Amino acid sequence: MDTGSYYEPVGENRYVPTSHAGGAWDPDEQHFSPLGGLIAHAIDRYLAGRPDDGRMLSRISYDILGRPTLAECEIRVATIRPGRTIELVEAVVLIAERPVVRARAWLLGPFDTTAVAGGAPEALTPPDELAPVALTPVWPGGYIASLDIRPVSAPRPGRATAWLSSRVGLVAGEDAGPLASFIALVDTANGVAARQPPTAWMFPNVDLTIHLHRRPEGRWVGLDTSVTFGPTGQGITSTVLHDVAGAVGHAQQILTVRPLPAAE
Repeated sequence: MDTGSYYEPVGENRYVPTSHAGGAWDPDEQHFSPLGGLIAHAIDRYLAGRPDDGRMLSRISYDILGRPTLAECEIRVATIRPGRTIELVEAVVLIAERPVVRARAWLLGPFDTTAVAGGAPEALTPPDELAPVALTPVWPGGYIASLDIRPVSAPRPGRATAWLSSRVGLVAGEDAGPLASFIALVDTANGVAARQPPTAWMFPNVDLTIHLHRRPEGRWVGLDTSVTFGPTGQGITSTVLHDVAGAVGHAQQILTVRPLPAAE
């Protein structure tokens, strides 16, 4: 399928990825970025089935348990810690009945803290003032090809600041909320600030954790990203997340770093 969306719904809580979801490490896999957004969308749909109490998703953590192939997936969502002001929700993605992703989201109740708000980094140069570049010479896959990428400054190995947006919708025929659409771009951070060429080294992430201090708005995601490689095969991608109004939170990814066989 190639419909101008990352996913096609094919049943209750079941989706098929399109070619736009193709991965950067393997085009026969889903890139985790749109899959992370799809999970957030499934959580939104789960929460929409009850009265809105104002609680907001303030942290979501993903553990990638297996290879997310370009195949039909099912997402099961449940509350595992209910509460009036704090709630923990879990979502599990299954492909061929096998769990491939487990996500947990904390929902926190709203309070007026305008009088004490502060501490966020400065806002980035707006994307409308920047020129687009292509990542396709560095990374293959339908997902990377779907992006509008605008660097704030020239990237260096392990360091980049850039804006991202997508010309592709998240789910065909379904209105994805601004949070799910925002989250659908965050996992790209590990690719915009690569420390080494992906033709010589592998450094995929096995998790993604996003913390938010306010709800992001708009179609642009700002990534202020640093990547660290350790000496024993581990790495960390750390990102300050922005929308056009300023910083909204942070993302962390743990990496497994290893040379490709041809580079050994």
